[in-house]
Amino acid sequence: MSIFRLAHLSDPHLPPPPGAFGLRDVASKRLLSRIAWRRKRKVHRPEVLAALVADLQAHAPDHVAITGDLTNFASDAEVAAATRWLQGLGPAETITVSPGNHDALVGESGAARFAPWTAWLGDDEGAAFPQVRLRGPVALFNLCSAVPTAPHLATGRLGPEQLAKLDALLADPAYADRFKVVLLHHPPNAGAVSSRKALEDQADLRAVFARRGADLVLHGHAHESLTATIPGPDGKAIPVLGVPSASAWSGGHSPARWHALEIEERDGGFSLRVVARGLDPETGGIRELGRYSVV
Repeated sequence: MSIFRLAHLSDPHLPPPPGAFGLRDVASKRLLSRIAWRRKRKVHRPEVLAALVADLQAHAPDHVAITGDLTNFASDAEVAAATRWLQGLGPAETITVSPGNHDALVGESGAARFAPWTAWLGDDEGAAFPQVRLRGPVALFNLCSAVPTAPHLATGRLGPEQLAKLDALLADPAYADRFKVVLLHHPPNAGAVSSRKALEDQADLRAVFARRGADLVLHGHAHESLTATIPGPDGKAIPVLGVPSASAWSGGHSPARWHALEIEERDGGFSLRVVARGLDPETGGIRELGRYSVV
């Protein structure tokens, strides 16, 4: 049987374009992020991201999942620059974006703030979450944990409405024969990040998974390669995978990486193999780092 190849990358932190920070931002949380960016720009390098994207495109995945933090300050100029970057990455129907906390740094909360990225959020005309995309044997359930927060916090929240909709979608028999992949920026498992960066309603999300199940959860945010499980129905473990920043150079950070997820229908179910590809700090190139089977 054929293999569906889903690429996962996260946290590209695209370099801020001119006009990304203005005088009116001095009194907002953007000032703290701008100060932090002076340090982070030594880590998040555009040439690293370009090399990683070129490697990903050379492998021609069937679909690409990006789990947030395309921007740094969530300014209009950054959102526009990120839109152009997405357009250069490939057709919108082949790319799904789950926004991150940096994409909602300040301003209003709610789906409307991500309207410029509607084509990459799902197949519906609106920007509401969750969204479901059917691609090959896969059902992608796209969540948004990105909400504005107070200074020095990078927490996320899904909210009761989004969780209730996810509960209903995962229980829908229309998706029973699909490989169910859930996308969000913040890790759903406890202890993956510090409390000031955690998903506030992660216990409620895990309760949905315990009732309804899923086959795979993909996230970013931690800037680390993380492998975990959370309980599904009848004690079945649901794998949870995170990737480092797609633009990160080495030096106190996990180097840039993307995952090629090979999903294959087999014996009435599915198998999943992960091929990790990422930065080799010694050569500056992208190479295979390892591969393993999950389910």
